[in-house]
Amino acid sequence: MKVAICWGGVSGYMAACWRTLAARPGIDLLVFNFQSQSNTAFNEQMMAGLNTRTLPLDHSDPASAIKQIIRDHNAQVVSLSGWLYPSYIQLARDPELAKLPFVMVMDTPLRYTWRQRLARLKIGGYLDRMSRVIVPGERAWQYAKLLGVPESKIRRAMYGVDYDALSPAYAQRAAQAGGWPRRFLFTGRYADEKGIDVLLDAYARYRSRTTDPWPLSCCGMGPLKSQLENREGVEDLGFVQPAEMRNVMQRSGVFVLSSREDPWPLVIVEACAAGLPVVCTEACGSSVELVRSHYSGWQVATNDADDLARGLVLAHENYEKLPLMGRRAQHFAEAYSAQAWADRWEHILRELIQ
Repeated sequence: MKVAICWGGVSGYMAACWRTLAARPGIDLLVFNFQSQSNTAFNEQMMAGLNTRTLPLDHSDPASAIKQIIRDHNAQVVSLSGWLYPSYIQLARDPELAKLPFVMVMDTPLRYTWRQRLARLKIGGYLDRMSRVIVPGERAWQYAKLLGVPESKIRRAMYGVDYDALSPAYAQRAAQAGGWPRRFLFTGRYADEKGIDVLLDAYARYRSRTTDPWPLSCCGMGPLKSQLENREGVEDLGFVQPAEMRNVMQRSGVFVLSSREDPWPLVIVEACAAGLPVVCTEACGSSVELVRSHYSGWQVATNDADDLARGLVLAHENYEKLPLMGRRAQHFAEAYSAQAWADRWEHILRELIQ
């Protein structure tokens, strides 16, 4: 079974998923990517061992180049990444590929904006060309429905994580001297959409409400990096490669994500896979599937520093419960392991080819 996946860029979690699928008997996988965006710093060596093709973002005719790669591969199914890339839309409309089944992945959540309500008028023909539309979770599923995609075509199978690499962090954290770490962890871009200013404000309020506040470690890069400087209790670790992230999560006790907008953040899934309770805003789409307040973490209001501070205080005050909450979070994350992801995709691909 020859499959071509046209993605947008390199990521550690998808590399693990693609590698797992490519290892399945009878699957010949080709992954196409554009060169990394400037706002990431992933080591592209993580794609080693995969059959990949990469084109520069400024390629003069990417659609023709991609089509030739797909035809050379003799692909039987083609997966496209949303509708952001004009070259992917051209592929779906190309008469020379008319007999190929196409699938499209999308993680855009339902927001009930007029732009979303009218989107069908612009991309309806593109969506109708798809044999399957693959989403990560409930919020994007609802948007796919709004776009007029039949339920019979929608699958919840877009993302997975390297659960096997992250999950040992739980046992190692629980067994280390000194008990469960008293430390918060944030991972993400230092940018407005991630609510860095809200996080820092909330953390300062948390410190003022406790007599023995825990430190906050931050991993990432971005235009608001300077806001982390000279903040009491805040440690900036910079960008951390996926291979090193487990050690960072192992020495942390609670994961925090303060996003204003975040369709389906994989970092929540990875934190849960490492056995961390999560405090996150309602804007984080993956919280629908992975975070249960007072069970595996806490959900707080978006863009509300005081409510986020309340969540940090709750985590602090429930210190004795954190190991159990982390175990529950890990249970939710196991459904998104690379193995589970490959199971879902293999079923979808065979369904289409048959």
